[in-house]
Amino acid sequence: MSLIADAMASTAVTAADAAAPKMDPLHHFQVHNIVDLNILGLDISISNSVVWMWIAVGVAFAFMKFASPGSKNGRALVPGRLQSLGEMLFQFVRGIITDIIGQEGLKFFPGIFALFLLVLFCNVLGLVPGSFTPTSQLIVTATLAMGVFLFATGLGIYKHGGHFFSFFVPGGVPKALLVLMIPIEVISYLSRPVSLSVRLFANMTAGHTVLAVVFFFIANTIPLGLNLLPLGFTVVFNGFELFIGFIQAYIFTILTCVYINDAIHLH
Repeated sequence: MSLIADAMASTAVTAADAAAPKMDPLHHFQVHNIVDLNILGLDISISNSVVWMWIAVGVAFAFMKFASPGSKNGRALVPGRLQSLGEMLFQFVRGIITDIIGQEGLKFFPGIFALFLLVLFCNVLGLVPGSFTPTSQLIVTATLAMGVFLFATGLGIYKHGGHFFSFFVPGGVPKALLVLMIPIEVISYLSRPVSLSVRLFANMTAGHTVLAVVFFFIANTIPLGLNLLPLGFTVVFNGFELFIGFIQAYIFTILTCVYINDAIHLH
């Protein structure tokens, strides 16, 4: 009888533990497959990260589409708020390109602007309750950063040929120090995609983790009626996270332009 009682007590404890809420601030960042696909041994499953990247692309496309309504050329003579916001983002990214690369950098504007919108909407949509933040995944940010890095490197080699590698030889440095300086320059150059990807990933992960912890704390430890102050904090912090999402898209765009400028002008 004692064994049966012990077993029932153990089962009751296990059930209570299962029913108790578990604090897992990183649950929001867990990737899981929605549709399992495997073709010839290649896993191309559609995960929640992929779906939310599709959503970000769709929202960005819809935003720019509806930000250009009205007249024959697609823009209203007197812009509304949505069109004004779209034009402001357009001019904002255009200004970054011309300031860093110059007028010749405008040929890369479509790609850079699309990259800016993708990162921006991935960051911002992650603040929607029940959503997923693709840029909180290192594999996503690393893929974007590696794409920028390979494009800039290929552009530099295409434009300058073998002379591109003079980029790793600092001017005015004594020849005796080149043995030390060249490896440092090479390592610094190769670390670009690492710093570019980790910066975006870390900022998105840290901010959303703090929000998850605060929301859990409010929902499970503070009595109803006494949670207005911490709830107000989460509202303010959401606004701060919105600002951080824009800043990270801005920084990603700036560094992309810097890398392209280095490839073109070798400095």
